[in-house]
Amino acid sequence: MSNQYLDPNLKVFSLNSNHALAQEIAKAIGVELGKCSVTHFSDGEVQINIEESIRGCDVFVIQSTSQPVNEHLMELLIMIDALKRASAKTINIVMPYYGYARQDRKARAREPITAKLVANLLETAGADRVITLDLHAPQIQGFFDILIDHLMGVPILADYFREKNLQDIVIVSPDHGGVTRARKMADRLKAPIAIIDKRRPRPNVAEVMNIVGNIEGKTAILIDDIIDTAGTITLAANALMENGATEVYACCTHPVLSGPAIERIQNSTIKELVVTNTISLPEEKKIDKIVELSVATLIGEAIIRVHEEQSVSTLFD
Repeated sequence: MSNQYLDPNLKVFSLNSNHALAQEIAKAIGVELGKCSVTHFSDGEVQINIEESIRGCDVFVIQSTSQPVNEHLMELLIMIDALKRASAKTINIVMPYYGYARQDRKARAREPITAKLVANLLETAGADRVITLDLHAPQIQGFFDILIDHLMGVPILADYFREKNLQDIVIVSPDHGGVTRARKMADRLKAPIAIIDKRRPRPNVAEVMNIVGNIEGKTAILIDDIIDTAGTITLAANALMENGATEVYACCTHPVLSGPAIERIQNSTIKELVVTNTISLPEEKKIDKIVELSVATLIGEAIIRVHEEQSVSTLFD
């Protein structure tokens, strides 16, 4: 990529969820971030003002719907409405982390499917396209009737571990749902996989963990899409060590890391937790065990390809 992207019809804006990542993406593309302000009325209502003309432009808005989720979602919906009324040619939402993605089906009676509701809200507001990374369930792509580009964090995580030159590794999925992700990582690192089969014998009884696959004497790398309270991943790491793994690394695309997560990771047998910057980590969460990788170049390249009407899928090769 050249240092300056010369097409004036490409505009990139950032809202409040992850300004540092937005700056990196703009730098990777070679553009300045668009001028806009996000303020609040005294009762908390969000007000957005776009401070430059975007008429006839392809506009990309960078906003993860991370904590506080509802505030960031509302900012995004209002921004889409403002762009639509300001005659943007296309409105492209760059959502590195798609909040509410874990509510993607009815697991119990009378539950909402909030991931679908969020898709409806984005479409109704006027979005033309969504670019996102590692949806919790890939079928969420089907909740949209607008264009969606689904990028993958696995290549970035795999490259990091390849450069570490770890010996005798095994890629571990912490549950059945993550096997496809673990397989993609394993293929890139030419390593075997293992799966942790966990179940609760009855409510409020500790989970029993069975490990499917050979991990004895190996360096285990746990991979997940989201690490939230870190309960699953730290229990999985303990089970791996108890069953003969020599050391355990963990990685994920989206470091939600809420509640007791940081304390759990700090006190766990995990040697290193590798995450990406799809969610902005405050300073108090940046402990020594956590390594942060950037997705800015990947997203920047995707934005240019969308704007220039080139293939996005070749980014995965």
